[in-house]
Amino acid sequence: MNYETLIPVIRKLAIDAGAVIMDIYNSDDFDVKSKSDDSPVTAADEAADALISAGLRAAFPDVMLVTEEQAESHTAKGDTFLIVDPLDGTKEFIHRRGDFTVNIAYVENGVPQRGVVYAPAKNRMFFTQADGRAVEETGAFDPDTVGEVQPMTVADSDNAALLVVASKSHLTDETKDYIAKYEVADFKSAGSSLKFCLVATGEADIYPRVGRTMEWDTAAGHAVLLGAGGRVVRFDDHTPLAYGKEDFANPYFIAYAPGVALKQA
Repeated sequence: MNYETLIPVIRKLAIDAGAVIMDIYNSDDFDVKSKSDDSPVTAADEAADALISAGLRAAFPDVMLVTEEQAESHTAKGDTFLIVDPLDGTKEFIHRRGDFTVNIAYVENGVPQRGVVYAPAKNRMFFTQADGRAVEETGAFDPDTVGEVQPMTVADSDNAALLVVASKSHLTDETKDYIAKYEVADFKSAGSSLKFCLVATGEADIYPRVGRTMEWDTAAGHAVLLGAGGRVVRFDDHTPLAYGKEDFANPYFIAYAPGVALKQA
C-alpha cells in the first residue's frame, strides 16, 4: 500500500461521509431499524457506508474491504485489509449526543497501520499521516485540502493521578471494577472511537474496554493512538491487540499511554 495515496483518499471519504451523516442528523426525523444482532442502524449508517465503500473500491480494487454494514464482508479472511465503520456510535447519533465518528483504517499484517477518525458533530478530525504520525486537524475540513494540523502525543502519565476515559453507552460493572484498581484523578465518558483519540491527544491516560467490540469499531482509533505513541493490548494477557480475527470480533482490551502501570484483570 502506498500511504501517500491512501491518506488523502480516506481523509476525503471520511469528510464526505460526515457531511452526509450531518444532513440526516440535522433533519427533523430519521428512521431507526434493527439489524440481525438487534443493534440499531439508520439511513445515515447506510448512506455513509455506500459512499465510503464505493470510494475505497474505486481507489483500491485489489485490497480486501471489510465494513460493518455489509455482512457478506464479515466472512473475508486475511490480515491485510481496509476496514470501515461508517457511523461508529449509532446510539449516540440516535439520541443526538454528538459522540459519533466515521472510522476508516488500513490493517497490514494484523496491525492497524493508518486510519482516520472524524467526529463531524464535534468538529474534530484525527488521522495518521503517510509517515505514520498522528495529527489532529482543525479548520473547515476541506475534502481536498488539509488544513492546519497539530501533532498528537500521548500524556506523560502520573500513576498517582490518572485520567480515565470509558464508554458512554457501555459502562459495565466489570469496567468500573477494573478502573477502581487505579488511582484516578478524573473520569470522563465518551462515545465511539473518540476514546482512543482522547488518549492519543493526552486528554486521557487509559481507556479500558471490558465489553463487546468489533474490529471496525477500533481499528481507526487504534491506528491513531499508535501514531501518537500509545498502545492497545488484550485485557487478559496484555499482548498487542491483533486484527483479522475470526468474525472480526475483539477480546476485551486496554488502550493506554505507555507511562501507565497496567494492573492485572
